Amino acid sequence: MCLAISVIPISIIGGLQGFSTSFYLIGLIFLVTFIVSLIIAYFISRPIEILTKNIKRISTGELDVQLGYSEISEINNLTESLNRVLASLKLAVHKVGVKKGEIFEDAVKAKEAFEKKQKDLYNSINGWVWETDNKGIYTFVSDNIDGYLGYKPEELKNSSVFDFMTSEDAKKAKKVFSESSKKQNPIKNLENWNIDKQGNKISVVTNGYPYFDENGNLIGYRGASLDITNLKNAESRIHDLNKKISDLKIEITDLLNKREGKTKSIKDIKWSEHDFDSVFIFDEKANIIDCNNKMVERLGYSKGEILSLNMADFDALETKEDIINKIKQVKKKGPMSFKTIHKRKDGSAILVHENLQFIEDENKFKCIVREDYSLKKYS
Repeated sequence: MCLAISVIPISIIGGLQGFSTSFYLIGLIFLVTFIVSLIIAYFISRPIEILTKNIKRISTGELDVQLGYSEISEINNLTESLNRVLASLKLAVHKVGVKKGEIFEDAVKAKEAFEKKQKDLYNSINGWVWETDNKGIYTFVSDNIDGYLGYKPEELKNSSVFDFMTSEDAKKAKKVFSESSKKQNPIKNLENWNIDKQGNKISVVTNGYPYFDENGNLIGYRGASLDITNLKNAESRIHDLNKKISDLKIEITDLLNKREGKTKSIKDIKWSEHDFDSVFIFDEKANIIDCNNKMVERLGYSKGEILSLNMADFDALETKEDIINKIKQVKKKGPMSFKTIHKRKDGSAILVHENLQFIEDENKFKCIVREDYSLKKYS
């Protein structure tokens, strides 16, 4: 504004004395204005700078800091307020009986101890700790995620927890997350496969709990994802081993049946030899005549209920006509083995191996049933 006003007389002088005179006058005014502004800025910024340094010293526990005054009343008012706070702090320290700086030192030490304990806890689990918003976007990930997914925490900024899952598991997890968010329920034992930075799959089980603001609104979830890849691989090996054992049992049974011929009588059957198998006797129409206790346990019926059933009543794949045709083949050609699915009384299903044998003297049939655990993988 001052510069604008000063241009008016300069323009008049320029009209009288010429353009060069007015040009020098303008330059002189600008130079004087610049120097004055620097002086004013120094006298304003210098006290503020000193006051800021003193505040930092106080924050580290130096309570004997002398706060000087300046020529600027606003800064002096701020200094007066800070002096009163400092005096109150000194009085409080004196009454409590602690040494200067101990409050600050203890606070810093407590913070450092907490952070170390937190880091040690994160590193002690076989997985990583995380926090998300209510849409599943990471807001915090512990440093040790690098050892599992190969990503640094900063690389996951603005990423969703679902971005690192297989497409199939991501759909399942999104559904669980959405339903849990609506009901504000915890997420418990959610198994999913993640893809690390190198493209390898790792199996994790995830647990998370909701957290809220002061008004009770859902902010997001906090939890942990634990690496269970070794466990899943072990389960897979156990499943394969059980399948091989089951197949081997059936092969052995077939070989024994072929070597010994057909079972001659129901009286020849020793239930104790089949403690680990479901065994039942049936006629040419596939009606159940007798069974062992394992059959009762496996299907969930009472023995009386089982003896009133036809094989087709608990076979989920074979019709009665299909079963009768198999019975005819067994009677004509000898023992037969195959897979099918049995339905329990409660409606659940089990994948089984059946070995059908003909009891010649009484025109009856025996079935040895062994459970195939591969169905449990998908249940």
